[in-house]
Amino acid sequence: MLKSIAHIGVAVKDLDASTELFQKLLGKPPDHLEEIADQKVSTVMFRIGETAIELTAATDRDSPIARFLEKRGEGVHHISFLVDNIEQELSRLQQQGFQLIDERPRSGAENYLVAFLHPKSTNGVLIEISQKRTVTS
Repeated sequence: MLKSIAHIGVAVKDLDASTELFQKLLGKPPDHLEEIADQKVSTVMFRIGETAIELTAATDRDSPIARFLEKRGEGVHHISFLVDNIEQELSRLQQQGFQLIDERPRSGAENYLVAFLHPKSTNGVLIEISQKRTVTS
């Protein structure tokens, strides 16, 4: 079951300029910066209460974010929902008729597992399902 909105992803061309813009807008520095090599992106996270804004920029011309920017320009890229059990939720959503981009979770920013639903099955909105990985000692 979806618990809350984890973050709203915003695709940006220039991560430094966008980070500066959002710092001015939100009146605070970013909470987290990370490069996700296998997705060919760099991210900057601004927490606002229990939700966040995730600025995402391509690190390679062949990344999904680069293709998104080429087609649609800068702007909202996805909405991420937090779940307790991502595999169970993907199964439930698939049974409900949603088209999965990721049938298995993959690594995301801030030690999360993530998977995406295809916008064709969600009124044109890219939906990310995310689960915080548990830390084992």
